[in-house]
Amino acid sequence: MLGPKRFYFSFLLFFLVLNLFAQGKGKTTSLKKIIIDIENQHQVNFNYTEDNVFGLQLTPPKKSLSLEQKLQYLTQRTSLSFENLDNKYINVYRNHNKTEIICGYVFSNIDKNPIEGANIHFNTNTHTATASNGYFEFEKGSKNVFSISHVGFTPKKISIANINSKECLNIILESEVTELEEIKANPILASGISKNSNGSFEIKPKKFGILPGLIEPDALQTMQQIPGVNSLDESVSSINVRGGTHDQNLFLWNGIRMFQTGHFFGLISVFNPNLAHTISIHKNGSSPFYGESVSSVVAISSTPETAEKNSFSAGINMINADIYAKYNLSKKSYVEISGRKSITDFVETPTYKEYFNKVFQNTTITDFARNQNINYKSDKEFDFYDATLKYLQKIGLKDEILLDLITIQDNLKVFQSAASYNVVKSENNILRQQNFGGNLSWKRNWNNFNTTKINIYNSSYELLANQKTTNGDQIVIQENTVANNGINLENNHTISSKFNFNNGYQFNEIGVINLEHVSNPDFYRKTKEVLRTHALILEGKYNDTISRIILNTGLRLNYIEKFKKYIPEPRIQFNYGFNKNLNIELLGEIKSQNSQQIIDLQKDYFGIEKRRWIISNNSSIPIQKSKQLSLSLFYKKNDWLLDIENFYKKVSGITSASQGFQNQLEFVRITGNYEIMGTEILIQKKMNHFLTWLSYTYNNNNYHFENYEYQSFPNNFELTHTVSWAGIYERNNFKIALGTKWSSGRPKTSPDLSKIDLSNPVLVYNKPNNTNLRIFSQVNLSSTYKWETTSGVLYKLGISILNILNRKNEISEYYRMSPLSNSIEEVETFSLQRTPNLSFRVSF
Repeated sequence: MLGPKRFYFSFLLFFLVLNLFAQGKGKTTSLKKIIIDIENQHQVNFNYTEDNVFGLQLTPPKKSLSLEQKLQYLTQRTSLSFENLDNKYINVYRNHNKTEIICGYVFSNIDKNPIEGANIHFNTNTHTATASNGYFEFEKGSKNVFSISHVGFTPKKISIANINSKECLNIILESEVTELEEIKANPILASGISKNSNGSFEIKPKKFGILPGLIEPDALQTMQQIPGVNSLDESVSSINVRGGTHDQNLFLWNGIRMFQTGHFFGLISVFNPNLAHTISIHKNGSSPFYGESVSSVVAISSTPETAEKNSFSAGINMINADIYAKYNLSKKSYVEISGRKSITDFVETPTYKEYFNKVFQNTTITDFARNQNINYKSDKEFDFYDATLKYLQKIGLKDEILLDLITIQDNLKVFQSAASYNVVKSENNILRQQNFGGNLSWKRNWNNFNTTKINIYNSSYELLANQKTTNGDQIVIQENTVANNGINLENNHTISSKFNFNNGYQFNEIGVINLEHVSNPDFYRKTKEVLRTHALILEGKYNDTISRIILNTGLRLNYIEKFKKYIPEPRIQFNYGFNKNLNIELLGEIKSQNSQQIIDLQKDYFGIEKRRWIISNNSSIPIQKSKQLSLSLFYKKNDWLLDIENFYKKVSGITSASQGFQNQLEFVRITGNYEIMGTEILIQKKMNHFLTWLSYTYNNNNYHFENYEYQSFPNNFELTHTVSWAGIYERNNFKIALGTKWSSGRPKTSPDLSKIDLSNPVLVYNKPNNTNLRIFSQVNLSSTYKWETTSGVLYKLGISILNILNRKNEISEYYRMSPLSNSIEEVETFSLQRTPNLSFRVSF
């Protein structure tokens, strides 16, 4: 076998030869066919006459180019001009320097909307009509006067003599008030959410409508509405996708891997909901360019697809305040900043109090309070913030440089004291969690068929706990830090109008430090592990709109330096349309992951954020590997939508410490796998301004530990049945959503009372996860209203209520020995009680 260095050299040489070969390829096709393809891809409409495009043949532009780049390409290779109007309509006409053209737009004087089908009549007894955007054009020739008429509008005559043919006319017709037909769309779950042909869900926060309980397009809260995605403890730091743990998901922000995803220890997403432009969620069949995850991929991009004007916005709710600003430095560069901070420094709102009570249930901090009932005093400080910076610079027509920076931090300080029988006990607790990230990327369009992108990234994470007690003079310090950096190279080649080929190389280095330091008695332990991985990537994409076949397939080949181990990861996405209403989809993938989160002790980090990152050692901590296959049927017609998906998933190499056991397996260290089969169903109906949907998920999820007494038993994250419903009403600027979520209780382990001696009790358990908690049920409501002033300032007011019925839902239950009574006590944790929230935002 070739050595690693010779192998990489040969592979990169192959990329170079392929790149040079691909640059010279390309078949010609008709301009009209090219225009139709661009319309379908970018959702625009071209306005043209058949005479202008008839007979023109040329090589199609690369599909990966932006709309503006494609129009520049067509302009350079034809004698036509392409005028882009708000990325909705493209006017096609002959170049003015060859033929003198008169062009214009016709609008209504009442609502300033374009008038489609207005008749343009000339003195030569010929005529034409306006397009859907009100556009018209004609050759000047011998024409000197033309008239414009339309039913319900006053006709108008225009003299051509004094018209400057280099500028299009704006013509206003006097009219009666005319209602234009509303454009109807069929979203998934809510406006701004769609499902792509590759099986992924895509969220556009700036087009987001509303969902029950949400007044902002929070990425991690929104994704929990998708069938197959849950959070058993209502935390965005504990999202389970098809039975996987949270750390098995890959979270990317502008290409940066994020190791912290939640503020307020999981109740709020760290990703500013007013910043993102596109959120892609892959439950299965992800691109081979995504690695280091055995469950889902959540890729968040804050880079707009098209140029945007300067903007500023600021908002506040009952937890935090934020600002956002974008400023165009020139036509080729802009800077974008955002910042968000908790308001708990100034006021303790009802929302904050409910969140605080939820997070700190049954932690060592509340244990202190429960055990001391005389002269108890507590003083706490909590705050969080996040900030981002983006800078984009275009260089010439082919190059683009982009810089992204993000910083996230949560701080908690709690001082507690109690006096009992003249003995004073006190604790001073400090907990800090933070994540910094940066990404510098360069993109070059070599030509219309080849693009290269290189990015260098870094992500650093720290979790630090510091506890001081006065009575024992003891100091406890715990620290978990992660440093992750790497380089990505991606080449995109357009081979033909139907086939694209991509290749790339990725280098990733991750280092993890875990530290524990205790004084009195002295104990010190510090471990550091580093792992470097190389990955070679091949991907082919075939899209035939005529036969309705879409096939994306690829291979990711990982090489782990430390273990000298190769891991191949094939991926496939296949979509076939029986007709325009019915599609079948097959998704499959094999993936691996070298890092994971474990729990050494449930009381680590005060029991609040007790998970720490570690990396594989290829023995007691194996490399996790997953394989998954799913088959779905998607039907959409007459505003009805039905999506049925069956899947199978198996993840091997898991450790018991990563699964959060609080039974007889809490202190046992074994490895095994989990296997899950399930069905996800979504049915949806849209009726004018009203949208309603119902989803159902069935899961059969089991652990398999060969070296344990009970080799197979239910997974901790199994929810056998989950049902969600929502009713959403949106009209003009008013939106309201009501919804409910019902699920069977998660598994728990009960004590075996027949084997416990109550006079000298010792915990003895039944088979792990032998029973379940009670049913979980919650009803949520949210509503928003926005209005705009004549000066262009936009205001938005939102209100939400979680758990309207104030139902006391149990989300976990375990048993422990009470240090006070030497008896077995049952410990329960509950979901949020009724929690209101109010938001206000201003944008201009």
